[in-house]
Formats: sequence, C-alpha cells, structure tokens
Amino acid sequence: MSNIAIHHRTCNLCEAMCGLEIQHQNGEIISIKGDKNDPLSRGHICPKAVALQDIYQDPDRLKTPMKRTGDTWEEISWEQAYEEVYVNLKNIQQAYGNNAVGVYQGNPNVHNMGSMMFGPTFVRSLNTKNRFSATSADQLPHQVASLLMLGHVLLTPIPDIDRTDFMLIIGANPLVSNGSMMTCPDFAKRLKAIQKRGGKFIVIDPRRTETADKADEHIFIRPGQDALLLLGMIHTIFAEKLVDLGHLKDVIDEVEIVKDTVQNFSPEKVEKPLGITAEKIKSLAREMANANSAVCYARMGASTQIFGGICQWLTNVLNILTGNFDREGGAMFTLPAFDHVGMTTMQGKGGSFGRRRSRVRNLPEFSGEFPVATMAEEILTEGEGQIKAMVTIAGNPLLSVPNGQQLEKAFSGLEYMVAIDIYLNETTRHANIILPPATGLETSHYDLIFNVLAIRNTAKYSPALFKIKENQRYDWQIFKALATKFTGRPDDGMTPEMMLDYALKNGPYKKEDVDLKSLKANPNGIDLGELKPILKHRLNTKNRHIQLAPEIFVNDLKRLEKTFFQKEEATDNDFPFDLIGRRQLRGNNSWMHNVNRLMRGRNRCTLLLSPEDAIDLSVQNGQKVKVESSVGSVEIEVEISDEMMPKVVSIPHGFGHGKKGIQMEVAEANAGVNINDLTDEQLIDEVTGNVAFSGVKVNIHSFPQ
Repeated sequence: MSNIAIHHRTCNLCEAMCGLEIQHQNGEIISIKGDKNDPLSRGHICPKAVALQDIYQDPDRLKTPMKRTGDTWEEISWEQAYEEVYVNLKNIQQAYGNNAVGVYQGNPNVHNMGSMMFGPTFVRSLNTKNRFSATSADQLPHQVASLLMLGHVLLTPIPDIDRTDFMLIIGANPLVSNGSMMTCPDFAKRLKAIQKRGGKFIVIDPRRTETADKADEHIFIRPGQDALLLLGMIHTIFAEKLVDLGHLKDVIDEVEIVKDTVQNFSPEKVEKPLGITAEKIKSLAREMANANSAVCYARMGASTQIFGGICQWLTNVLNILTGNFDREGGAMFTLPAFDHVGMTTMQGKGGSFGRRRSRVRNLPEFSGEFPVATMAEEILTEGEGQIKAMVTIAGNPLLSVPNGQQLEKAFSGLEYMVAIDIYLNETTRHANIILPPATGLETSHYDLIFNVLAIRNTAKYSPALFKIKENQRYDWQIFKALATKFTGRPDDGMTPEMMLDYALKNGPYKKEDVDLKSLKANPNGIDLGELKPILKHRLNTKNRHIQLAPEIFVNDLKRLEKTFFQKEEATDNDFPFDLIGRRQLRGNNSWMHNVNRLMRGRNRCTLLLSPEDAIDLSVQNGQKVKVESSVGSVEIEVEISDEMMPKVVSIPHGFGHGKKGIQMEVAEANAGVNINDLTDEQLIDEVTGNVAFSGVKVNIHSFPQ
C-alpha cells in the first residue's frame, strides 16, 4: 500500500466549497474524506462528496459527442459535431434572425472554472438577446438589490456568522445547504458556536426545518409574507429611535425616504395579515438593534416569492439601519483573490437591469439575460424574434423551470437543439447534438463565484486528479472551438490556468505573492483572513454612496399593500394550500439523482403535511394523494409531520427523473415527482422577474382506500 497517493481538492457539487482529501491508487479511489487542513471547511464534508467518485465512474455518463437520429443515438467525432452545430444554428439565424437561437445556462456552470471563464465567449459569439439562466429561478432578487443599492451585482452582503451575537434567518435552511448566497461549510458547528458564546439565532419559516429545529426560537410565517415582518421591524427601528448607521453614516443616502415609506407599516397594522403579534415584531427589532453584533439573512423562501425583490432590499435596509452592515459580526463583504468585483469595477461595469424587455411578457433583462419564467412562451409564441433553436449548457430546465409541462411542449417543437451536458436527461433528450465535457475529478478547479460569497477569504486551486481520454474534451475546449466557428477568429491559446494566474497576480493579494504557483504549493488552500470592513472602497454607485431607497422597490410597496390590505378576506376554496419546496442534504437541485448511494433508502420525494391537515383530509402516512394547481397535478406519497404549519405543504425540488427515452439506471428507479409540474410561470416577483416557487396555491385530493 506504499504507493497510495493523496489528492486535495475543493468539492464543487454545492456552494459550500468543502476541502477534500482523496486517497487513490493505480487510478482507483480508495477514500474521500474531509480535509482537516482546509482553512474554510476545517474537515467538514457532507454525503454528496462521494458523488465525485460515482459521477466519474458512472457508466451512463457521456464522454463523446452524440447525435440523435429519430429515436436512436450515435457517436460522432468532435469535428463533425462542431460543424453540424455551427451549420444548423447559423441556418436558423439566417432564416429567422439572430434572436431565433436561445441559450439556457444551468446552475452547474457557476461551480466550474472552465465554464465561467470561457462559456461567456461562446454565448456572445451567438449574438442573441434570448439568453436565460438559473439566476432568475434562484437569487436574482439578491443581485438586483446589490446592483441598485451598492452598484454591483456581486457586491453581496455575507453574514459574518463566526463573530455575530444574533442571527435572524428568514426562509433559509443553511444546516442543509451549508449556506446559500453564503458559502459556509460546517454550518451546524458555527451555529452552536453562536449559542456557546452567549448569542442566539432565530428562524422564520413556514416549516420547522433542520435549522429551525436547532434554533433558540422558531416562528411560523405563511409563504410570501416575509416583507410584512421586515417592514414592521424597520418601522420599529425608526419609531423607537434605534437607528445607528455606524461608520457608513457619511455614505448612506435616502434614510428619510425609507423612514417615510415605512410609516404605513406599523407592527400593529401588519400583525393581522402576518399572523405574528405586534409585540413579537417589536421584540425582534429590538434584539437586532441592541445586540453587540447582529445580522439578518434571508434566502430562498424570501427570494423565490412574489415579493422577492422587496424582501432582499429590506433585509439590506434592516442590516444597515441597525449598524450591522460592513461590520464585524454583521453583513460583510469578501475580498477574494480572484477579484471579479474589483476587475469589473475598474472597467466601469457592475451589471445591468431593465435595459430591454422580453418580447412576449415585457419582463426586464438582468445582465443580458431575460427571466427564465418567460422562456417557454418565447419559444411557443409566433412572430418576429420567436426562439426556434436552443442551446442548453449544464442545465435541466425541464425539471427546474416553472410549469415543466409547458416547457416540455416548447422544447418538443424546436427546430434544432444543442446540449452541452454529461447526461442524457429530461432536457437533453430533445437535443439533436449532445456535447459532453470532461467533469469533476478530470478537471482542475478554482472557485470563481463562491469565494465571492464565502464567510472567510481563502484561495485554493485543485489540479485534475485523472487525465482525460483522447476522445474527451474539457468544457473550455468545447466553448473555444464553437466560438471560433461562429466568430471566425483563431484560437488565442489561452487556458483557464493562464487566466487564473493573471487575475491572481493582479488581484488584491499580489503583494502577498498569491498566484497559481503559490496555490499549487499549498494544496490545502491559503487562508487570507476574516472578512474586514471594505465597503466604502468597493461601492460602485454613481456617487459612491449606498442608495437606501431604490425607486422600483419603494414603488412596489403599493402592490404589497394592495395584496394584503386592500382586498376583502377570502378563502380560495379551489386551492386552499400554499406549496413550498425543500432542499435535502443528499441532493442539489436536479444534480446527482443518478448516484445510487445518494438515492437509496426510504422515499424522500414526499408531500409534507401537518397533522391537522391530515385529519381534515382523512389521509395517513404513506398514502398517495393528488396535488393539483392551476397548471397541473402530481400524485405523491404523504408524510405527516408537525414541522409544517397548517395549510402549508412541501415537496422537494429536483425530482421527476425517468422520462421515456432516458437510459439512466438510478434516475428511473428513484424518479419521484417534479414540483414544477405544479408551479406557475406566470407567478413571479413583478419587480425582478424571479420565479415565485414559494406560495403556489394547490389543492389536495385523497384517493379511496
């Protein structure tokens, strides 16, 4: 056993960036463990880490280009594949215009160095305005708030969890996600540390989640009402003269506008529709304001709802008004070694919002992309600019986009489709050509995005563990080859490592000699220290001040008032339940459902239902029911749990695999149901265009026993 070697890398299967220690011998993996010397994760890993081995060894994984002929697939050469993609997409653009080609980029792209560096070059080479991504199914409200308030889409406030004394968690389950828009491995121990040092954390959620179960206090709230709570708390901050702007006082504009705006949202006014007493709202505000340090963290439940934009705006406002913005123990900002914010700010860029509108529903663009909620109708609606062909890159929108059945119809009618993906799945089965890149342990890795969202500044480079075969290609090679076809410009010879090294040598730690060479010499990673107050030097608004009251958010409060205060109370008898999703530790969106050891065991795709609702519906544990919404229905097994508040039900997202024509051994056996057969593409946050997955109205029908 003397020739056992150890490979260190960062796990890129979720946003936690856990350090791994992989023992291997003669091309075989012996074990995957947490790297105790990783400065960020400190030895923590979750069950997903083993999936790196399983994906590498998966016989279902595609490794060479595949061409569909009728219902059959055949292997073709890379050059033939590139040429066919170019000719067919160009023919469609010549016939219908450049915008007849649409592009969808899935969540895995941001976990991949090659995709992040070279994917944009290929997408730009298509010269189409019809671009979509998972951003608008997830975190778009965060990024719009950052752009409008701070001047850059990636100036994202990160909870300084290791130094906070009070943490308010709204609509998030970081014990399972290890942070989301907050890269925080080993979250459980970090939460315990808050309590151990005399602090506390409180969770606001329609479900008593794994995180809420460990909290000092859990408060139920109905989906979509978080903005009312935040407004009531901010009203209290002003009314009780608890405002403390701290060291940012001289760079904060529009405080008086916010003060005037929240006057109509006193705790006494919002408590009835909210279902949380005025005194409790005031108590939460006082705890935030009076703690030595505090932070409010609002995530998926607060983002993927009809008032997602308002929620993320108000979360920032609450942290700012209590003096907990850009402050130790509050909401802070990273200074990563690969400094995307710094580089783009120097170029006069920070992102864009609303420069143009989508053709069918008039939804705003964000950094060149339209909301994914409009993708199906842009394919199905005839007229100039209609999408006739699609390119999907590392994404499975038929499972992850609302109203999946409508999108299935749309993709079935495309004239041509290209997929850059490693699997034949629900989406890629519609493709004419599939281009599968090398993946996981075959690739080198440096995390470009999640270091921007991390609770600590660190840097780590992971070389590839295994060499690719002669007939395989890296994703960046695929992007470069296609871009060369479409632009006619020759390959510039750049590689991801060359670009990484250049950025590091010209980044904020160049004086510390942080470059690719030093990262290779430190395979466990380099600790660059705790987050520090840096926002004054990073602001990218026109006057370099924080804009506390962006007009579009302030104006959207009229919609909120109309929703909660200007209509008669009525019960929707057709759809009396609110549906929410849930994430699980052994999965990440629609990834990894072909990994047997992550999918085995009891059925995890269940409908969580409160005991009170189970009695009313006369259903029992394990019984199948029909869940119906305005767009579709599914049949699913019931799991009765007191973690659900009455009239709120939950189905995990990411399931629904196993459609006809997919040769995936595990996926079909563990298919589950797709929650997006119930979600409605018309239900969005009207400001940002983000999908409103949380709070979909449904009904439940039991079958005769």
